[in-house]
Amino acid sequence: MIARSPPRIVDAPWRAAYRVAYRDPAALLADLGLSTEIADHTVTENNGFPFRVTREFASRMTPGDANDPLLLQVLPRSQEATSVAGFVADPVGELSGPADGRLIHKYHGRALLVTTGACAIHCRYCFRREYPYARSSGAAELDRALVRIEDDENVSEVILSGGDPLMLDNAVLAPIFDRLNKIPHVKRLRIHTRLPIVLPQRIDPELVDILTGSANATPVIVVHTNHAKEIDLQVGNAFALLRAAGVTTLNQSVLLRNINDDAETLCTLSERLFDHGVLPYYLHQLDRVSGSAHFETPDARALQIETELRRRLPGYLVPRLVREIPGRPAKQPLLYVPIGLLDPIRCLT
Repeated sequence: MIARSPPRIVDAPWRAAYRVAYRDPAALLADLGLSTEIADHTVTENNGFPFRVTREFASRMTPGDANDPLLLQVLPRSQEATSVAGFVADPVGELSGPADGRLIHKYHGRALLVTTGACAIHCRYCFRREYPYARSSGAAELDRALVRIEDDENVSEVILSGGDPLMLDNAVLAPIFDRLNKIPHVKRLRIHTRLPIVLPQRIDPELVDILTGSANATPVIVVHTNHAKEIDLQVGNAFALLRAAGVTTLNQSVLLRNINDDAETLCTLSERLFDHGVLPYYLHQLDRVSGSAHFETPDARALQIETELRRRLPGYLVPRLVREIPGRPAKQPLLYVPIGLLDPIRCLT
């Protein structure tokens, strides 16, 4: 394959939009016409997880609504400071499992490459909010991770994660894609990202060219959307660019109390995603990271919601309800056992 010239580093529109993101919850609340007292301003100072929300995402929030489902995902609350048993810094065992600098290798055939610690939005339930990104920084660490992938013929899929890998400029991302695309045993390159939702300008023709520039590895985008309100015209245009280029796009959601923990909300989300060529993929039970207990939905409620989704939607629009358990070889489905066979309804994981 002929190597393409690295894209020029320019002040892209998405970078300009990122720079003016909200960094202070009081400023966002003021623009929404809400009292600043509904946010706990000391939480972000004490837990080291700062506040950040793009103006694009904030523009979809309803002014005057303190219970807006988008606002609740990003607003620091006093509950974050409450210690709850079972909620820990490393909820999915990434720090105790097999890792080598930037590379996390938990599942057979798949390797996860930590590309950056940067995100355009800080969701308060983020399972990597306490992840030590400093251990995976630097060009030398990246090179070592790529060498490990080159040497391991069992790796057929590489997952680019973070942070958010699309926070890397095209000039930085392109060489990583080029090198991975030259590895014969890597058949798929999967990017986990929230940027098409929170900073849709990031999906530009140059990025699409990077994603689709090789015949060796198939690109897959997995976006993170929790509520249909997150999808507006700009987001639809970003999805349209990916769809026109033939990029497979999937969605994963997190089940969040008082945000999307009802069948009507999730049915609407699945339908809206499919309208834009995005297939619902996973519905995650919350990864129990410290400070996130107020977002958790009980398993019994989650199973009731999944049952209703299966009743109302065709199977291909029903995301798989799963939980990640440290040490397991794959994400674990939550299984519904009909009443009469086993009682009560249980989570079989």
